[in-house]
Amino acid sequence: MNKRIDSVILDVDGTLWDSTGIVAGAWTRAVRECGYTDVTVTADMLKGLFGLTMAAIAARLLPQISEAEQKRVMDLCCVCEQEALEADECRICYPGVADTIRELSGSVRLFIVSNCQSGYIELFLDKTGLGPYITDIECYGNTGKGKADNIRLVAERNHLAAPVYVGDTQGDCDAAAQAGVPFLFAEYGFGQADRWDRKIGAFAELAELIGEEGRC
Repeated sequence: MNKRIDSVILDVDGTLWDSTGIVAGAWTRAVRECGYTDVTVTADMLKGLFGLTMAAIAARLLPQISEAEQKRVMDLCCVCEQEALEADECRICYPGVADTIRELSGSVRLFIVSNCQSGYIELFLDKTGLGPYITDIECYGNTGKGKADNIRLVAERNHLAAPVYVGDTQGDCDAAAQAGVPFLFAEYGFGQADRWDRKIGAFAELAELIGEEGRC
């Protein structure tokens, strides 16, 4: 593809911020409140799980229990996570994220698509003050669909001609490919990817890439 980029769709965890330390503590409290007192959730564990849908995370985190029980536990995890993130100052964005998003919004439209639960992206935007710069959002919790479908959904309803997806995991890479969207790999994030159209070593490089070339 060699079209001028008209829009950037962003992942959240591992791309814009790292909430795993806060979330790990909240999930551990929730899991133990549900009776699984021998389970401790760590930030490193979450870095290997974030990017999956909530159902897939539950299956990996608590494979010994039924799907219904997994859902009950994860529902409480999400409640505790929301409370913890709302209460924390959340100065956990990667360097340059806020300034770069503000800068990019002057030349391209910005979107967020994540496999997170409903309300998580809104919380991110509220905590960071970046809501005015983001045109539209979508997530697994809203649609029940995976990232590829939600990327397509955002692209279609906003009439995007040449979007790119920015993420940090193989799942992000695969979702972008399935959606037919070029993938920009945030190599500073949580995971790895076996292919990409371009890669960035810091979020601020995204503005440089689009500003200087604007093609992918």
